[in-house]
Amino acid sequence: MKRILIIPLVLLFACGQQQQENTATSAAPVGGGQSNVKDETSKPDVVRVAVGSPDHTTLVTALKTAEYVDALSNAGPFTVFAPTNDAFAKLPEGTVENLLKPESRAALQNILEYHVYVGVINEDIIQDGMTLNQVNLKNVTLNKKDGKITVNGANVLGSVKASNGIVYVIDAVLLPPEK
Repeated sequence: MKRILIIPLVLLFACGQQQQENTATSAAPVGGGQSNVKDETSKPDVVRVAVGSPDHTTLVTALKTAEYVDALSNAGPFTVFAPTNDAFAKLPEGTVENLLKPESRAALQNILEYHVYVGVINEDIIQDGMTLNQVNLKNVTLNKKDGKITVNGANVLGSVKASNGIVYVIDAVLLPPEK
């Protein structure tokens, strides 16, 4: 008799538990990609490195406008050449504002892709005259002399290792060649 009573109670508990789990799952936000993931404990990815830097607010705005936050938050690995706000300020007046317009999205994406290499290029493997083929399929040239690193003439001011690659802080915006 006790077995007959226990089985319905177990089934009732299991069904109630399943209903609670389904309710909790359905309340979670849908979509949004990696940019909706909040993780304050792991080593930051290349995007979070930029977001955490007060010197890269223009770059972060450009990444958001180009809708590249999710792509660069993925596993990578990436080598990112990250121009500072001062680097963007060196561009002709109105350039940044024009690139942030919806009709300039393709041009902005091309410029941002020119700042990203798929793979990790650590400082110790950089050689003078080294060429990298960037995400937009155009090449940049790295130079290393007396411990000083440049990319297409832009000075590397520092580097930060990230969970999905490395970020090189640079003092100029890299503009891709026309052809």
